[in-house]
Amino acid sequence: MPHDHSPSHDHRHDHAHDHGHAHAHGDHGHGHHHGPGHVHSHGAHASESALFWALLLTGGFMIAEVTGGLLADSLALLADAAHMLTDAASLAMAFFAVRAARRPATPAMSYGHHRWQVLAAFVNGLALLVLSAWIVVEAVLRLWQPEAVAGGMVMLIATIGLIVNIAAFAILSGGEQNLNVRGALAHVLGDLLGSVAALVAGALIWWRGWMIADPLLSAFVALLMLRTGWAIARQSAHVLLEGTPPGLDEQAIVSAIEDNIGAVDSVHHVHAWSLSDDKPIVTLHATLRSDVERDATLVAIHELLHQRFGVEHSTIQIEDCPCATPVQGCAA
Repeated sequence: MPHDHSPSHDHRHDHAHDHGHAHAHGDHGHGHHHGPGHVHSHGAHASESALFWALLLTGGFMIAEVTGGLLADSLALLADAAHMLTDAASLAMAFFAVRAARRPATPAMSYGHHRWQVLAAFVNGLALLVLSAWIVVEAVLRLWQPEAVAGGMVMLIATIGLIVNIAAFAILSGGEQNLNVRGALAHVLGDLLGSVAALVAGALIWWRGWMIADPLLSAFVALLMLRTGWAIARQSAHVLLEGTPPGLDEQAIVSAIEDNIGAVDSVHHVHAWSLSDDKPIVTLHATLRSDVERDATLVAIHELLHQRFGVEHSTIQIEDCPCATPVQGCAA
């Protein structure tokens, strides 16, 4: 099977079949487009380093917060410590997902390992939902049966935790902002808010003796975590279920190709999904007009998808007649 390498590093296969099948393959994440590929690689290394240092900060302080929460009998501290425990796990998972995503494609994993980051984000989102539900239940129980809390100790530990969480948030904010990192960042942000809530609760208890402040502020932070966890879980589930990426509307793709590439008579059988939130994929069938240059048209379609829609990998089936695979959704 002959291969023709275009300047954009497409691997194009023009089969001499009756229906003239052709496929254009863009960037698989292996650096075919050298400019964007190198940017992604640099961003991945930056996010890996950020996740590692955030993991060290979070895991180290979690031990101190658990100890302080038990000594002070503070739900706000224990809730924040539990959140930091899941944060440490989520940061570790996100860290290893970034490393896994850099592994090259194999025959068994032909698209590479990019989905590990999406899976990590999904698990992190679910963890936030479960954790927030647990904190709300504990807060309600404490409202019914308030317990004495050592406000001064809560303030001290919460202040240290706030400093640690601000540092971790700043570190992660400097990395690549993909779905995986945003999931980890959501955990750290929840921790940061938890530290603020614990600090305020400790101050109210120390100053006014309001023991009810501890469960109330804990429940408030849990509700914020619930909202963030739902957003992360929903977005990552959409990718895992191969939903259409935002901005890749089927009709917009069809119109762009048919209106801008004169050799194309019609476009059909369009499918769009993504490996991760920043790696969209498109497959489509294009019926050509008679007596046109097939290879040039193939390159033109691929370049249009890449430049206008940011598609790094596209598979295009070129046809001279009604659709070669007349299945539902594929018409001439």
